[in-house]
Amino acid sequence: MKVYFLGTGTSQGIPVIGSDHPVCLSRDTKDKRLRVSALLSWENQSYAIDCGPDFRQQMLAANCRKLDGILFTHEHADHTAGLDDIRPFNFRQGDMPIYGHKRVIESLKRRFDYIFETENRYPGAPSVTVTEVEKDSDFEIGGKKVIPVNAWHADLQVFGYRIDNFAYLTDVKTIEPEEIEKLRGLKVLVVNALRIEPHISHFNLEEALAFIKLIQPERAYLTHISHHMGFHEEVQQTLPENVFLAYDNLEIVI
Repeated sequence: MKVYFLGTGTSQGIPVIGSDHPVCLSRDTKDKRLRVSALLSWENQSYAIDCGPDFRQQMLAANCRKLDGILFTHEHADHTAGLDDIRPFNFRQGDMPIYGHKRVIESLKRRFDYIFETENRYPGAPSVTVTEVEKDSDFEIGGKKVIPVNAWHADLQVFGYRIDNFAYLTDVKTIEPEEIEKLRGLKVLVVNALRIEPHISHFNLEEALAFIKLIQPERAYLTHISHHMGFHEEVQQTLPENVFLAYDNLEIVI
């Protein structure tokens, strides 16, 4: 399996519009982060995790010509606002399979009502097929089993996903012990780490590192990073040898 980091930034991205923060002014490409998303591929299959407002730009950067589905972690705009841009895939492939909690699907139906319209559809509107994801109910994509991992983004439920020996969790603040057990024996864990200081709804760096130590994957990659984390190269030098700051357009093989 290949994992391509489409975006590794927080909800505003880096640089933040109008900011004169030093990280926002950095010329290091690793300090420039689109909204958080990943592209998973194996054999002839490709699946995105989340579909934020930078989706079109990300698909072009990844040269993604075929997308077999989108897994949604939760409904916040930085994870869903790019849904309209699935249209080129629709025109070539037909309906786009999407996967998410029932609450997330209902949110998408409200915000993108024209996509889900069954009568008098606008010509050329995006089209989807829906699979509702439930806690403790595994499902299959592209011949691989997906294990939903339930977590909490403050008081909002979010799903992470485990496929084989890889797991992806973002926007996590707390996770229950029985869900942690689903993450044992990983080769690669991707998890959010917003900044150095504590935050009400995200792991900060200390919490993310403690979580990684608890899970004990072979490798871990930090994502959903804000400019308040600091410069990429400086932060990377402080991390354990098996923990890496992810950056946009990084591709890893598992």
